[in-house]
Amino acid sequence: MDLTTNPDVEKCLTFIHCNLSPSKPVRGSKSGKPRLAVTISRECGAGGHEVAVRLTTLLQTQAGSPDVPWTVFDRNLIDKVLEDHNLPTRLGQFLHEDRVNELEDIMQEILGTQPSSWKLVGQVTETILKLAELGNVILVGRGANVITAQLDHVFHVRLVGSLDRRVERIRQQKSLNQREAEAFAVKADRGRARYLKKYFGVAVDDPLLHHLTINTDRLDLGEVAELIASAALR
Repeated sequence: MDLTTNPDVEKCLTFIHCNLSPSKPVRGSKSGKPRLAVTISRECGAGGHEVAVRLTTLLQTQAGSPDVPWTVFDRNLIDKVLEDHNLPTRLGQFLHEDRVNELEDIMQEILGTQPSSWKLVGQVTETILKLAELGNVILVGRGANVITAQLDHVFHVRLVGSLDRRVERIRQQKSLNQREAEAFAVKADRGRARYLKKYFGVAVDDPLLHHLTINTDRLDLGEVAELIASAALR
């Protein structure tokens, strides 16, 4: 995988450069307070990535600055972790939160064919904390809401929806039939729930982990982004 040709990764590298260049040694806003960050926990097909992208535009307009772009870290977070820790790109397959087969994890660790999953998740956690502390980021999934729970400048959102509506969205996005899309959603949700329970000891759908839970069946995704932006900025 060539990281330089991935537009999402390019945006992430631009964000890191803006924050960590020698000419910008001070983090946070002009007021000295940490810059806002947002985490999005989501059911598969509830529109998490789409909402995050729309939210960056809104927050850039309302609470951004030209030299520090709001940036989404979703699947591209894997590339950032690999870069941070000088890991081979092939390990990316082991960092996805929707991996379901725990027996496979155990066997690969025993056989030494991959680093300990706990070590990899620790590296993901370290990267998430670094990004949240910088602010102006939207962190999607991977327990970011739990990892950053003690940071007062981070706003936590959970997106949910009926299985039927979520499956329809997945079917359209991935060109799957109804059965394939439903199986995809169920597998991803199960994997994400296991990831949160195994590594952080929490239930993925615990409402106390979030400031705001939104049913995306009820609102257009643009309206969802507007609602999050309004609540987060307050």
